[in-house]
Amino acid sequence: MDTKQFVSAIKQIAEEKGISEQSVFETIEMALAAAYKRDYGKKGQIIKAKLNSESGKLDITQIYYVVEGFDEEGYITGTLPVRVIEDKQDFHDFERPRRMDEAKEEIQETEESELKIKFNPEKHILLEEAKKKNKKIKVGDELIIRLESHTEFGRIAAQTAKQVVSQRLREAEREAIFSEFKKREGEIVSGVIQHKEGALVFVDLGKTNGLLIPAEQVYGDNYRIGQRFRYIILRVEETSRGPVVLLSRAHPKLVLELFRMEVPEIDSGSVQVKAIAREAGSRTKIAVLAQESGVDPIGSLVGQKGVRVQTVINELSGEKIDIILWSDKPKDFITNALSPAKILDTKIVDSNRKHVLVEVSDDQFSLAIGKKGQNVRLAAKLTGWKIDVRSPKENLEYKQVVEEEGKEEEKSL
Repeated sequence: MDTKQFVSAIKQIAEEKGISEQSVFETIEMALAAAYKRDYGKKGQIIKAKLNSESGKLDITQIYYVVEGFDEEGYITGTLPVRVIEDKQDFHDFERPRRMDEAKEEIQETEESELKIKFNPEKHILLEEAKKKNKKIKVGDELIIRLESHTEFGRIAAQTAKQVVSQRLREAEREAIFSEFKKREGEIVSGVIQHKEGALVFVDLGKTNGLLIPAEQVYGDNYRIGQRFRYIILRVEETSRGPVVLLSRAHPKLVLELFRMEVPEIDSGSVQVKAIAREAGSRTKIAVLAQESGVDPIGSLVGQKGVRVQTVINELSGEKIDIILWSDKPKDFITNALSPAKILDTKIVDSNRKHVLVEVSDDQFSLAIGKKGQNVRLAAKLTGWKIDVRSPKENLEYKQVVEEEGKEEEKSL
């Protein structure tokens, strides 16, 4: 394979892995530098490789740090350049064991904790010598010397380079995946159930796997291998084993994003979703408001013959959805929120504590409360008000409710 074919192969790898070409080129260059140093370099040398992305030409250079001088014991004198100090703390993984040994030989700390570094002619150059090559150079600068390029490496060097490339590409791929999905937190994503481990469900998202923990699962979804669902990307975490994409089927935002996909009026801004209350897998209440005259917000979400809302219901495995009209008037909003029950009267008991009394007819009482209190519970969550539902036959007057409120306050005091 010639150099141009090699460069083309690198670009193909970058595209397949979904990582930047620059990151792949840097990885290859580090591997080539490590291989060159192993076969042709000397102890302590700082070797850099530069691969031309157009021509495929390989340039090998050696870096020298310019220092002021060294004493009789061979330790650098004068102010230590920052790069010289950093070099002792910056070891590439593929050179770490060997360079750590070198560092032990070169570094010494005095009783006053003064850092002393041995002069190494393969890494350091005296200012006097450096000026012969560049008159403007000064202490702390880097002197770059071009070396003879070699592309034939021994078996051990080639193996080292291969390990470096594999490791760096894995790291770059993980970083690319983490960065991509981190930006998409809160967005909707489609994935296929890959496998299950106990209560954990692993989802194939294409470039990586997502994790659906029990708390974010919905009863009745029946997560079968090969089944496709839509999820909300809850959050993305970085771990020692790579990025973990945590998914949710239970989050209320999933309902919003599903409607956004089906209802163009939400994306255009003519219909606004003001609030959502959800008991995942059972029922959702969603409050909407028209931002433009002549637009029916409820009808927009329902769709012609109920097509839009039915699509969302099917995606949520049959979860019931109540679409109600939002209002900035608490009485009206609460009345709407208790739909499908018909309300006789709504009385605000305490506006500060957001407590309201709702009266319904006898035949509407169980409907207003809902199965196991679900309807009134979701209405309270949607509106942010504490809702008491009473029927006329209980003969409980408004004053009695106020008295109960007063007693509760006394007890709390």
